[in-house]
Amino acid sequence: MIPLWDDAPSLTKPFFTWVLIVVNVGIFLYQFSLGFVTSGAQEAFIASYAVVPSRVAGAITGSEPLAAGLIPVFTSMFLHGGWMHLIGNMWFLRIFGDNVEDELGHFSFLLFFVGCGVIAAVAQLLADPGSGVPIVGASGAIAGVMGAYLIRFPRARVTVLLPLVIIWTKIRLPAFLMLTYWLVIQVLSGTDGAAAGGVAWWAHIGGFVAGAGLILTRPRRRQWHRTWRAG
Repeated sequence: MIPLWDDAPSLTKPFFTWVLIVVNVGIFLYQFSLGFVTSGAQEAFIASYAVVPSRVAGAITGSEPLAAGLIPVFTSMFLHGGWMHLIGNMWFLRIFGDNVEDELGHFSFLLFFVGCGVIAAVAQLLADPGSGVPIVGASGAIAGVMGAYLIRFPRARVTVLLPLVIIWTKIRLPAFLMLTYWLVIQVLSGTDGAAAGGVAWWAHIGGFVAGAGLILTRPRRRQWHRTWRAG
């Protein structure tokens, strides 16, 4: 299911949500443009700034340079593997980020986003420490935003696009149902392989759990309650 919009109002402008979207798009355009410069330039860029679990393990044990192994834990969340990867991540960030930023405050939201991204990367590293496959994407950090949204806005309704056999239809679901379903899919996929199908499932799970846990340490900035109606 694809979320289209939610009904939880935001009282402030989601400044850093849009900054993060612009930064991610800008970096991807630069990354994409490298493919027209020299052969292998794009691959070299990804290899330098993506998380490679075996390289991180080497940095910890001393067989790899410390900076080369650990700096990508931060930079990898701003890289993407393709247009659909980028668009999907930025779409989810746009829908759920504004309310979480409103709840945390602007600068705290930025720190929260980066923190969730780091924890997500560590979760994937622990799940598959010997992998030599580069890990890229903001998915783990955005999963943290979704986890926080689940805790703070469980009764909000999310309008989603749902495939029914050969047609697509729009339905409104409680946020807790839509986000719990999403998390269950990640867990089921993750237990079938640490990076099955080229997706870092445990980064998603780790980021989601981190976001839900971190938001619980912060007091509510405002109360919001959904009045339930039929339809």
